[in-house]
Amino acid sequence: MLHSPQIIVNSRFLTQKISGVQRFAIEISCELKKLYGDNVSFISPKGIVQKEVAAELGVETFGKYSGYFWEQFELPSYLKSKGSPLLLNLGNTAPVFYANNIVTLHDVTFERFPGQMPLKFRIMYQFLIPKIVKRARQLVTVSEFSRQEIADVYSLNKESISIVHNAVSGEFSYKPVEKKERYILAVASISYQKNIPALIKAFNLLAAEDVSLYLVGNANKNFTDKQLLSEIERNNDIVFLGRVDDSKLVELYSNAECFVFPSLYEGFGIPPLEAQACQCPVVVSNAASLPEVCLDSVVYCDPLNISDIGEKINSVLVNDDLKASLKFKGVENIKRFNWQKSAQQMKEIIDKL
Repeated sequence: MLHSPQIIVNSRFLTQKISGVQRFAIEISCELKKLYGDNVSFISPKGIVQKEVAAELGVETFGKYSGYFWEQFELPSYLKSKGSPLLLNLGNTAPVFYANNIVTLHDVTFERFPGQMPLKFRIMYQFLIPKIVKRARQLVTVSEFSRQEIADVYSLNKESISIVHNAVSGEFSYKPVEKKERYILAVASISYQKNIPALIKAFNLLAAEDVSLYLVGNANKNFTDKQLLSEIERNNDIVFLGRVDDSKLVELYSNAECFVFPSLYEGFGIPPLEAQACQCPVVVSNAASLPEVCLDSVVYCDPLNISDIGEKINSVLVNDDLKASLKFKGVENIKRFNWQKSAQQMKEIIDKL
């Protein structure tokens, strides 16, 4: 009987706040733990913030440093002392000088929108990622769109890149509450490619006077448009909620008039699926990976056309039949994605090496 390979998961993502990348890494890790048992282990620098997940995975911490320095220097040294086992990297980066690894690169936003990234972040990624991509034993991404993007940017054969989709976590399901007001919901960090300024301008064009716009997401000081935040603060109909926990997010999705995601660029796009899991009608841009992920289960808008964004939102607000249809199609759409299936796909990639 063949033994499963010994795999180590680079768990630096547990020291970071949760966004789509960290969500993917956490869910895949938890499922791989079930599939591999003691044949997979998880290592991280100190400073873990996702403590419950770390306890569930049995994460080992080591080293004096954190962040990129830990990943690029302490991690490969540790691995070589353990006989150079297979390293699974789920969060875009990996140690450059370690050959026996699988790398998950979610998208190439930093290449497509370099001017929108903080200088330090941009320099780090543009230095590291090309080397990591070229040296990985296997490259993984989350959509066909991202696979083509990565192949184009780094001159790779796209067939050499595997796809493991994102999915929706189990806690996202319909949870009605007594509503006090009608609102449109957007969940996105306030960064350029998320296109929040266009959404705000489109919202201001709406004829409906009894609808607010709720914005959920991280206003990272490195990425945030200060003028945009000022505009949000001046408009009483726009409510910036910042980051919220999943239970609050479920409540917001479940009771929104519709969810709007006018992004210019996504490697996958988990929030529209989360909204659909909570039976919320969805309006998304017709850009990047979103048509691949959402198919015919949403209303599409042109993210570069403010009037079109507003018209598509309004078409949902005023049409109860359309809302009902979108809710039904959304629930059907999310059945295409689940973390168990995605983890099994990752296991097949691992087992072939």
